[in-house]
Amino acid sequence: MLNLTLIIFCCCSSYILKLFVTSDKNSIIQSLYCMCTWPPTQINTTNNILWDLSDSFASGDEENGAPVIANKNINNEINGNWLSSSSNSIHEARLKAKAKRRLRKNSSRDSGRGDSLSDNGDVVRGTSVAPTSPKSKLLDRKSRLGKGRGLPKKGGAGGKGVWGRSGEVYEPEAVDEKDPNYDEAQENCVYETVVPPLDERDFEKTVTPIVQEYFEHADTNEVAELLAELNLGPMRSEVPSLAVSMALEAKASQRELTSRLLADLCGSILSRSDMEKSFDKLLRELPDLVLDTPGAPQLVGQFIARAVSDQILSKSYIEGYKGRVDCEYTRAALDRAAVLLKMSLGGLRIDNQWGTGGGQRPVTQLIKEMNLLLKEYILSGDSKEAERCLRDLEVPHFHHEFVYEAIVMVLESKGEKTFKMVLQLLKSLSASSVITVDQMRRGYGRVYMDIAEINIDVPRAYFILEQFVDKSFSMGIIDVKLRDLCPCRGRKRFVSEGDGGVVKVESY
Repeated sequence: MLNLTLIIFCCCSSYILKLFVTSDKNSIIQSLYCMCTWPPTQINTTNNILWDLSDSFASGDEENGAPVIANKNINNEINGNWLSSSSNSIHEARLKAKAKRRLRKNSSRDSGRGDSLSDNGDVVRGTSVAPTSPKSKLLDRKSRLGKGRGLPKKGGAGGKGVWGRSGEVYEPEAVDEKDPNYDEAQENCVYETVVPPLDERDFEKTVTPIVQEYFEHADTNEVAELLAELNLGPMRSEVPSLAVSMALEAKASQRELTSRLLADLCGSILSRSDMEKSFDKLLRELPDLVLDTPGAPQLVGQFIARAVSDQILSKSYIEGYKGRVDCEYTRAALDRAAVLLKMSLGGLRIDNQWGTGGGQRPVTQLIKEMNLLLKEYILSGDSKEAERCLRDLEVPHFHHEFVYEAIVMVLESKGEKTFKMVLQLLKSLSASSVITVDQMRRGYGRVYMDIAEINIDVPRAYFILEQFVDKSFSMGIIDVKLRDLCPCRGRKRFVSEGDGGVVKVESY
């Protein structure tokens, strides 16, 4: 009996010590009261009722008259500690908050399942619904709270880097007069791009490349578009004088292009007064132009006559200078223009005085001019003039025709003079590289191919051609390979009677 009492005392002492460490004041008083009474009882602090905890607690028998403790009261002891009603409510609030956090976390991952919280904080599972925001889908603009109809935010017009929904057309917004930044003076403002006018220094740097490119492509419309984009201002009248001064040092074909350019620009870009001012400046600058181009007075006179013929200068322009010219170069230019205009009355076409350059002319015209050049050379014997005229034709790719016509002329001639003069001319043109080796070879080759037809009109064509080719090789005009390609006509003859009258073919 003594041993049992010691054991009970030790247990009660340890239990009381544990209560003092971990419990509050009310729990300690309740525990001490239960220990001092038998059978053990529990104090209901809410209703001041003592509950019997003896046999009914252990057996669960309701016949002893002792009430049975509900499960709710059993939960008042957690881990061996008795909890008061205030601690009980705090614990329940913590459980509810924890359940809400768990539900919110799950709904953000997989919304639309219909999960909710009951009044007691329990998670209630609803019917499963198809998720509206898949976890694998990136940049999803749909709602993640499980609410709404599953449509994207702001109709797809929201989010970073989005300027509105696709297909939306923005109309000009009406001006708000109540806006503090509203300025009535800005309503009638017109904003335009202003191009500053060109000065004299920038004028030549800008217009000179345009004219040089025009000499290459010969498109007057492109020049007009480029000049229209510039603000020429007072330098507008300088365009014709600049183009003519550049054409004085160019070829005849480029002078013809310049005359066409002035005719096309007059009216659209330049006025007739601008043309007159430009030619007045050219006449004043003739003493300086003669230093670079000795024939400037005659060329300027031709430009003036062509301008009057194209009706970009008035017919009274030349007459306005009568009796008022002191410079001899200006007088020479005006006299040249007056003579050309008088000749035009007799049938001279001033619009073709410069000629047509290079490949722009028809082939028949080029052939005709080459024949006239050869005939003039045979009469004068001036190889330098012939060379200059051939250069002025500006058809280096067609020089093989000149070689062909020269050899045909030799074959059709009857004396030695044409033979020697053509050889001398071809030697001079080959030495000066006016006619290249390729063009020379093509010219001789064309004669080789047509010699059979030429021989119909000229019976001695084969013999003359063979002599001409030998002389050309000895003078270094052609090479050995081209000489060996020269055709020769076969000659039929009967051999001696011992051969049986066999006809043999020989060449000489």
